Amino acid sequence: MKHLVLLGGGYGNMRILKRLFQASDLPDDLQITLIDRLPYHCLKTEYYALAAGTISDHHIRIPFPEHSKLNVVYGEITGIDLENKQVHVEGQAPISYDDLVIGLGCEDKYHNVPGADEYTLSIQTVDNARQTYQVLNNLPPKSIVGVVGAGLSGVEIASELRESRPDLHIKLYDRGEIILSAFKKKMSHYVQNWFIEHGVEVINNSNITKVEKNTLYNHDEPTHCDAIVWTAGIQPNKLVRALDVEKDNSGRVILSPHHHLPNDEHVYVVGDCASLPFSPSAQLAEVQGEQIALVLQKKWKNEPIPELPEFKLKGIMGSLGKKSGFGSMGNTALIGRVPRLLKSGILWLYKYQN
Repeated sequence: MKHLVLLGGGYGNMRILKRLFQASDLPDDLQITLIDRLPYHCLKTEYYALAAGTISDHHIRIPFPEHSKLNVVYGEITGIDLENKQVHVEGQAPISYDDLVIGLGCEDKYHNVPGADEYTLSIQTVDNARQTYQVLNNLPPKSIVGVVGAGLSGVEIASELRESRPDLHIKLYDRGEIILSAFKKKMSHYVQNWFIEHGVEVINNSNITKVEKNTLYNHDEPTHCDAIVWTAGIQPNKLVRALDVEKDNSGRVILSPHHHLPNDEHVYVVGDCASLPFSPSAQLAEVQGEQIALVLQKKWKNEPIPELPEFKLKGIMGSLGKKSGFGSMGNTALIGRVPRLLKSGILWLYKYQN
């Protein structure tokens, strides 16, 4: 019996399952086990809208696939034993594997800012997003909300919250001279101006040095906030950080060209925990998942594994509320209603295809 174990029901492992189940020649003796604490796949790219209160919980759920070769185990993963090829799940017997794919996603990174982990809200998990929704939408009128970090997540939750709760005073803290400074200037200026026009206070060149209850310290200067949302960085899941394997400067696992550990061809890492030449994203996890599925199929057939092509990403799309957005495709910057419609279409297609 060949036993493939997938840790986490995120974008990468969902794509692996999809490609494997589309194949007509899977080994007869193959068994697949998916382990996740939730009974469904969640659209993490939409957690910002759940936290802001503009969509409901069921809009971001997709059931796991059903297949005769698939067994789904629900529970909290507590450890990965690479030496004995076992996965430990809270309250259950260890699960042994022949091949393992680690797709456990990421957690907030607080950059050693005192109080950040204790006094800020998160959108990194669906439970986090639900809790953040409860806090933000129970705030009294004219409350002050600080959003730390003006990357894609920070921009989207700040803009969505502006539409959901126009009575709130939103402060968006950005380390750069302009929002999304790593992207084309046309897009950065559009996003920055959108916030100015919609009454969101953007604090550029910020440096959050400490967080206390209801207080943000920017360059050591205190500012009162009734709620603080942290979107200022991510790091691999704590279980991956605890593995004794080679990692890059960001703590992500260094892999072979075929996406497995350099010294263990039976352990693959997909998504946010993998050291790859692009920033972590759902799109990147899916592209990597496609290649891992191909490698597994070739290996099970005892066929040579081909040289894998370089990743080709289609671009990014972000939203500014329900009617505007921004994005890039190749060297083209997109602003206004078109990228917002494109993002909605991509989301609809993903849900439909899965």
